[in-house]
Amino acid sequence: MTPMTESKLIAKETLLTPRFYTTDFKEISELDISSNLDEIKCIVEELRKDYNKDHFIRDKEFLKSWDSFDNATRKIFIEFLERSCTAEFSGFLLYKEISRNLKKYNPLLAEGFSFMSRDEARHAGFLNKAMSDFNVSLDLGFLTKTRKYTFFAPKFIFYATYLSEKIGYWRYITIYRHLEKNTKYRVYPLFRFFESWCQDENRHGDFFAALLKSQKPLLNTYEARLWSKFFLLSVFVTMYLNDLQRLDFYSTIGLDAKKFDIHVIRKTNQSSATVFPVIYDLDHPNFFPLLDACSQQNQILIDIEKEETLSVFKFFKKLPAILTLAWNLVQLYLIPAIETNYIWADPV
Repeated sequence: MTPMTESKLIAKETLLTPRFYTTDFKEISELDISSNLDEIKCIVEELRKDYNKDHFIRDKEFLKSWDSFDNATRKIFIEFLERSCTAEFSGFLLYKEISRNLKKYNPLLAEGFSFMSRDEARHAGFLNKAMSDFNVSLDLGFLTKTRKYTFFAPKFIFYATYLSEKIGYWRYITIYRHLEKNTKYRVYPLFRFFESWCQDENRHGDFFAALLKSQKPLLNTYEARLWSKFFLLSVFVTMYLNDLQRLDFYSTIGLDAKKFDIHVIRKTNQSSATVFPVIYDLDHPNFFPLLDACSQQNQILIDIEKEETLSVFKFFKKLPAILTLAWNLVQLYLIPAIETNYIWADPV
């Protein structure tokens, strides 16, 4: 860290900020993965090869000064880097802890999680170094000690992280392909690394897909259908609400945030069809209008939160928007699902 670099603490947590997770390590250590052992072994071997070992090396393009960025552009890039770094570091901590707790009981899974934690640490470090180009940096050690950890049952970790890794893949590859064709918008060299970077996300998603397929109750039951749909909706809504707050970032790199998100949602939904028992009907006439309605209510909540008034007054002022947002989410969840007809093991 250079003398000019200031340490930057993480922003206030909200429902949409990247979170840190913990889980029931003993339950994961006792998983019977024998029904899909061969596929899991193959993916762990792929992870072992570490294709991106020499990829995340900063070159001379990073040496130029970024003082030409105006304050608004600088601010939105710092926020993008901060959120991305926090999300990657969160993955590193979770995978590292799972690996450490599984080492004695399930060496194969422990190894897979160790390789994924290696990748996430590499991503987080690269992003944090990029932040130093703008004279800021995240104190990751401080973040580890002070951030609140949310407990997620193992099955929820598997659903959520599978989708997180796959949606990450589609985000990175879409940005990369866009900037490859429109180089005038590649205003910062980090984006050149996204093609190989996204393959790490894809392999991680494949690992979780194989793990899910080894646990037939997580895919072949009525309850599994409900959870699959719930987590699909969760990742789609979270991304959509976050990105529509950051239109300036996407316009800076030549993208329309709404069109970008719709494309990523469609691709992630399509990818999920190879694993989940159900996916969303994205052509339903109410799906994207309801997402837009959620975004509008979310913006109302953000605007109220910025007001300088007592918390109790804010709460009652927010209440109509909260109820409307909740009702929109319920309507989204109730949109009929599309059956994928995948059965990954003998029916339960």
